[in-house]
Amino acid sequence: MRSVRLLPAALGLAGALALTATGCGPTETPAASDKPSAGASSSAPADAADTGGTGDGLTKDLADKLKKRGVDLDKWKDGEWKNWDTNTWLREAEDFVNPVIEGLWDPARMQSAKSPDQTITAQAGSGGSDPIPRPVKAQREKTPYHRNAAPVGKIFFDSPQGHMVCSGTIVKDPRRPGKSNMVWTAGHCVHAGKKGGWYRNITFVPAYNDLGKSPAALSNARPHEIYPYGQYWADWAVTSGEWIQSGGTNQAWPYDYAVLHVQPQRGGKSLEETVGVALPVDFSAPSPAQAGTIGAWGYPQAPPYNGVIMHKCLDRGTRMTTAPATPVMYRIGCTMTAGSSGGGWFRVLPNGKTALVSNTSIGPAGSNGWLAGPQLGRGAKAAHEMVSKKFAR
Repeated sequence: MRSVRLLPAALGLAGALALTATGCGPTETPAASDKPSAGASSSAPADAADTGGTGDGLTKDLADKLKKRGVDLDKWKDGEWKNWDTNTWLREAEDFVNPVIEGLWDPARMQSAKSPDQTITAQAGSGGSDPIPRPVKAQREKTPYHRNAAPVGKIFFDSPQGHMVCSGTIVKDPRRPGKSNMVWTAGHCVHAGKKGGWYRNITFVPAYNDLGKSPAALSNARPHEIYPYGQYWADWAVTSGEWIQSGGTNQAWPYDYAVLHVQPQRGGKSLEETVGVALPVDFSAPSPAQAGTIGAWGYPQAPPYNGVIMHKCLDRGTRMTTAPATPVMYRIGCTMTAGSSGGGWFRVLPNGKTALVSNTSIGPAGSNGWLAGPQLGRGAKAAHEMVSKKFAR
């Protein structure tokens, strides 16, 4: 293991954020081939999959539960998942299903995915907001990503609008030290909120496009250059009850967070073991003034960005509110656009360690110059605990 220092020298800010990365990195063959509301697991933890399995990564018990929700696994994989009828779209906390569809997310499909633009256009409310921060130009992350920002990756999913992308971060699991399978992202990257239900075919790719190739060069890249650690499908999802009920409205943005539990598409190693790193989450919800320098990482997709290059912004947090009587959100100057949604925000804790403190949620309508993310307090901690307890063993 080695630590790589990420220095905000260009911004003239004191201190540094460090994302701990694996020293060995991926090989030619991906190593993987070796008041919250929860979504129901669509596949079993690795241990359970060894007993009573169906051959599809599901235990018989869970396969039966899918049928009770009207989901026939074979029909689903043959294309039934494309049915977005609002009368049958699963939206409640316990209704999440995400069976692995082998080979679905090939490189071409990944590159065709778009950002959920409509989720990054909310305007800030007037009361409780600090002045709009100056824009901070997003900087390209150094390559290879697995040495500089290994916990960061892209999230791919399907929605009624087509193939979509967000960003995410590998976070620690307190009940599985060194073997976490948990990914932090935004609620709007997993659930449509007030207008619909759970998104489908959700998969996480850490260190996507490891060498930072252009879209043209990436179209001819080898698989290990595109997804160096393989793909990790979500088999459990938790987001806030506020997001499920009101997501997409100004009242819900402060609750726009989600936690995924993932499983490797191939192999049995945990995500943290494979990538070599997971970051702690800071649930102390410090005020923006107390948070100090905050760094946001992600893969911006909307113009002028192309979605395949990892970027970062570092700035001091300010306050923003989106509606009366709603919690204060963090806001920083940053020119990243949609596609960076769900990407982790990091701060240095008093003990010198870097921790995730928020995630990209919204930005300004009609332009790009700032980003906002939720403060992670008791509700976010409860969501994290719910996922951890579900897969504790």
